[in-house]
Amino acid sequence: MLITILTIASLLIDSNTRIVTTEYELHYQNLPNSFDGFRIAVLADIHATEFGKGNERLISSVRDAKPDIIAITGDLLCAYRNSRPVEEQLKVAETLVVGLTQIAPVYFVTGNHEWARRVGGPWALLTMLEERGVHVLRNENKRLEAGGDIIILAGTDDRGGPGDMIKPGELVEKIKDAEGDAFIVMLEHRNNNLQLYSELGVDLVLSGHSHGGVIRLPFTDGLIGQDRDWFPTYSSGVYTMGETNMQVSRGFGNPTNWPRFLNNPHIPIAVLRSE
Repeated sequence: MLITILTIASLLIDSNTRIVTTEYELHYQNLPNSFDGFRIAVLADIHATEFGKGNERLISSVRDAKPDIIAITGDLLCAYRNSRPVEEQLKVAETLVVGLTQIAPVYFVTGNHEWARRVGGPWALLTMLEERGVHVLRNENKRLEAGGDIIILAGTDDRGGPGDMIKPGELVEKIKDAEGDAFIVMLEHRNNNLQLYSELGVDLVLSGHSHGGVIRLPFTDGLIGQDRDWFPTYSSGVYTMGETNMQVSRGFGNPTNWPRFLNNPHIPIAVLRSE
């Protein structure tokens, strides 16, 4: 019994502290050749969690992954009752992004926690991010250029944001009107819009939100969904519908009452490949 208790305890500690990096090679016939091997590190659901002083372990893990860009896909803050004061969370976020921007360009989209009343909305966070050189994508897009080729990086506000913001379909239509059949990478916090983006013709969606299902057992793809549902459909890895891939991060923080188990903090790296 003692051995069992110690084993479970060690697994719990490991599951909540050791950062895991996973590379996913994603192949596309329409990816410009200049972007073959392009690397995107995705950070989701950090929830103001710290991994070492000044988040040095997280920053080091991202640096070791050698990304071309870094995408933060929402929930940088935490709105749960047991979370730290917003002022402290903003300091954690600032220290983190200062370190990340020294590695590669950083892009950010909001998650549901950024829009929660408990954190007072995202305005202080967005101001800080922009002052620190982070590219905030609020239902807008930017061109990424390499070797004379371009791809489009777009990002949507979480649906908890302003009621009058443009919808994903409108954003994609705007991109296609301006850029034709350009390759589109979409940053979106939530992980439940694969069918929509497949219908819209988006090539790659990078998301989080699921926390990896919090508990992962050998026979599950995540146990608990964000809506307190059992065995959520999209909790970790790459899912494909039509010509669209959606890569889902298991995230970092854990604001729930359940400890992460066999579900280490997760940096997924999207490695783009042209066929």
